[in-house]
Amino acid sequence: MNISVIRKDFPILERKANNGKDIVYLDSTATSQKPQQVIEAMNIYYQQSNANIHRGVHTLAEEATAMYEGAREKIAKFINAKSSREVIYTRNTTESINLVAYSWARTNLKAGDLVVLTEMEHHSNLVPWHMLQAEKNIEIDFISVTDDGLLDLDSYKTLLDRSPKLVSFTHMSNVLGTINPVREMIEMAHQVGAIVLIDGAQSAPHLKVDVQKLDADFYAFSAHKMCGPTGIGILYGKSALLESMPPFLGGGDMIKEVKLRSFRANTLPHKFEAGTPAIAEAVGFGAAVDYLSSIGMDNIAKHEHEITEYALERLEEIQGVKLFGPSVDKKGGVAAFTLDGIHPHDVAQILDQDGIAVRAGHHCAQPLHEKFGIPATSRASFYLYSTKEEVDLLVKGLYKVKEMFK
Repeated sequence: MNISVIRKDFPILERKANNGKDIVYLDSTATSQKPQQVIEAMNIYYQQSNANIHRGVHTLAEEATAMYEGAREKIAKFINAKSSREVIYTRNTTESINLVAYSWARTNLKAGDLVVLTEMEHHSNLVPWHMLQAEKNIEIDFISVTDDGLLDLDSYKTLLDRSPKLVSFTHMSNVLGTINPVREMIEMAHQVGAIVLIDGAQSAPHLKVDVQKLDADFYAFSAHKMCGPTGIGILYGKSALLESMPPFLGGGDMIKEVKLRSFRANTLPHKFEAGTPAIAEAVGFGAAVDYLSSIGMDNIAKHEHEITEYALERLEEIQGVKLFGPSVDKKGGVAAFTLDGIHPHDVAQILDQDGIAVRAGHHCAQPLHEKFGIPATSRASFYLYSTKEEVDLLVKGLYKVKEMFK
């Protein structure tokens, strides 16, 4: 990977901060930046082929449909789905998880059934199950997190002894960076007859994902974290499960036939895609997959590992910094930390004065922060365009923060 060449693909990285300094973007876990190739693909759609899909027979409609469905084919190949029919467009990972909760879970779960989650989940994989619990009186229990930021698989085995109907957990923690042993955990769940939903929002952008090899029943992820546009995500589901589920939303395009007093749902994947979809965003998503594939997911993961290893070493040099999460061999490109006596929001605001963008707060993982007895952390996160020089600027900025609060 030639990082200097890759960085030139991202126009925003040429931008200067308000003080004239270069932007140091260390918030890719929240959302990634977009390469020119993705921006241009969406522009071409709007400038040359803008039309609604699936309905028209004129040239523009057929071009738009081909671009939209062509992107689906690319995404299916990217995650090695058996068929593009198993790839459902949603708005984001959150909607994908909610689709499973509203459609599969409301159909298949009853009072007393157990859903197993983990203590490191994003709110998107907590709140839908709390809502379902209030409605159907299901049980929810949690795989515990160890002090070093790993899932306690002994507690998982104990929960599996209670025969859960669904197990749902993150592939990679957005706070700790922990990469969970997904294939092993899915196999364990299947042995007791549980269905498994994986939150892949943080893994699909950074790791090679093979849903067939993992044997995931459902896998959810978003375009905006993987060089694509906002407002579009994916729910992968095994075709037999998706076929058995009722539609999530009603309206146009998700129907085969409508009468005044009845309707018949469309075939997969259209059954779950009601109304005019995010067509330009799908085109951009396809371009993002092309871009990542051209670089190679293994190359991206290797680069991020090197940057993360360097970042953790540099951050540990700073007296008063406490890092959260496992060792670098068990995590992705995330460094969450606190600085003694200084609130994470103050850290982020002072760093921003030098054009350094990090995230501060509980990162939509409030229960995880409560487990560690802290209200918030600062979080630097890395991607294919991150450099060691940016890490050095982060460290220099943190020394400046310490000096200001001395």
